[in-house]
Amino acid sequence: MRKLAPLCAMLCAATLPLLLGACSSTPAKEETNYATVSSNQFIASNYKAADTLLSQLNGKLLADKPLIMATVVNIDALEQTTTLGRLVSEQISTRLSQGNLNMVEMKLRNSVYLKRGQGELMLTREIGQVAQQHNAQAIVVGSYAETSDMVFVNVKVIQPNTNLVLAAHDYALAKEGIVRSMLMQH
Repeated sequence: MRKLAPLCAMLCAATLPLLLGACSSTPAKEETNYATVSSNQFIASNYKAADTLLSQLNGKLLADKPLIMATVVNIDALEQTTTLGRLVSEQISTRLSQGNLNMVEMKLRNSVYLKRGQGELMLTREIGQVAQQHNAQAIVVGSYAETSDMVFVNVKVIQPNTNLVLAAHDYALAKEGIVRSMLMQH
C-alpha cells in the first residue's frame, strides 16, 4: 500500500488539471472588443453618411456659425423615434464635429421640444426660432423607415430661414441583431 500511495498521488496530480479543464471547456463567447465594435456596420454607415454631408457642404457654410442636429425620427410617426434614431443622430453629430463643424449640443438646452424618451424632436414651426436663438446656420434632420430586413435612413442639412436643402444622403442598414434591438420601443 505504501508503494501505491506515491503512484496515486502522482496520477492525481497529473489527472486533476485535465479533469478540471474538461469541466470548464464550454465554448468561449466572442469577446466584444474595440476591433469588433469599430468594424460594426452601424457606426461605419453613420460616419460615412456624415462624411458625405461634409463633402456636399464644402464651401456652403460659414466657419463661425454652428449647426443643430435634430433627432432622426420614424418616417411613419414623425413625433416618435427609437434608440436607433437617437444614436444615428449622436453619431452623425459626432462625425460632423470631427469634420470641424460647430455642433450645438441640444441635450443641454431647454429651448427645444423634448418628448420624454424620444430625444430632441423639433417641430417644424419651431426650427426657425431655435436656429435663431443659437445663431445656427443649418439644421441636420433625418428620418428612417423599417422593412422586414432593412432600415432606410435619410439625412438632410437644411438652411432654416429658407428651408433649402444644402446636403442630403440616403443609406440603408441591415436589420441584424444590434439594429433590430435598437428599434424596439422601451
